[in-house]
Order: sequence, then C-alpha cells, then structure tokens
Amino acid sequence: MPNYTGINHLAMATGDMDATIRFWRDLLGMRLVAGLGHPGYRHYFLEISEQDMIAFFEWPGVEPIEEKDHGVPVKGPAVFDHISFGVESDEDLWELKDKLEAADIWCSEVVDHGFIHSVYAFDPNNIPIEFSAPAKDVDVRKTPVMADTSPCAEALKGPEPRPGMWPEVTEPTPEAEREVYEGEGDVIRQAVLEKTRKD
Repeated sequence: MPNYTGINHLAMATGDMDATIRFWRDLLGMRLVAGLGHPGYRHYFLEISEQDMIAFFEWPGVEPIEEKDHGVPVKGPAVFDHISFGVESDEDLWELKDKLEAADIWCSEVVDHGFIHSVYAFDPNNIPIEFSAPAKDVDVRKTPVMADTSPCAEALKGPEPRPGMWPEVTEPTPEAEREVYEGEGDVIRQAVLEKTRKD
C-alpha cells in the first residue's frame, strides 16, 4: 500500500482571489505559500499544516456557489459536501468562532459529534467549512467503530483494506520508463531556488 501523508491539497474555485486570500490567510491564519498565474487564470496554495494545503483556482466568471448547509442531503449530481479542518483542541474552536463572529461571518455553535467537536461556517465562495477538535478519550483511528444501524455491505467487512479485491500489479513501470511531464509549476521551482540562493 502507498504511504499516505495527508491531503496534499484540496483544489477549489473562486471568482475573487483577493477576498479568498483575505479570508483564508488573514482571518483564518493560513500562509499563502505558492501562486501560479497569468491574465485570466490564477492557482494559489495556502498551508493548512506541514502536510496539507488548500488551493484555489481563480477563473473569470466563477460565482460563489449557492449556500447549502453542511450535511443536508441533495438530489441529482453531487460530488462535494464540506471540508473539515482539524484543530488541536476546543480552545481552538472557540478562538475560530470568536474570530469569525467578530468579522461578522456566521459560525455555528460548538457541536459534539461524540469523537469530535465542531463549528461550521462558509468562506466567501460559500464553500461549507468545518473545524474539528478531537474529543477527549475517543480516538476512532485507534478504535474504529461502526454505529450505523444499517451499514452497507462493504462496511460490514471491517475497517482494514482487504487484499485481493483488485487486480495485482504484475508489470510495474520500469524505472527507465518513469517520466515526469512538465507542468506549469517550474516557475515555482525556479522562484524557490532563486530565493534560497539569496537567503
């Protein structure tokens, strides 16, 4: 199995990068660590933690999505409900709640979900966001549980990945054929190298 390190980045869309940066960087305190772009296109990355980032594409004509409360069922095509950002403790939740409300941004009460405590809000693009702190003495990663009264068939088979469910790789790509194709990000690499040389 691959060694996962977290969410490298979540990619969202905005029509107003300035408002987005003011919210995520200045209000929530996430560092703006990289930016690509040219007229008509931007792609900026903000640091959530040492392993995780959130990124925004800015395209002309993008409008905030229609506000939809977190976890409310929908019909028709859907792929996304909300993002939850982990914080260390309830103290962080109260700090975020106070910051959001001081900025006149709606924020829910602190909600106890048994294994996490959460507050909910929306960013300037109406992206539904949640902040979650671990509940004391309840770690579902160490002690997975299934409390669904009618779990789906696969959930009944347990929490661990099941080998043999998918075809095995019989011919891995030889190292000599492993080619990494150039994307737009070389300007980021060059800028980092240049900045490192100057420092």
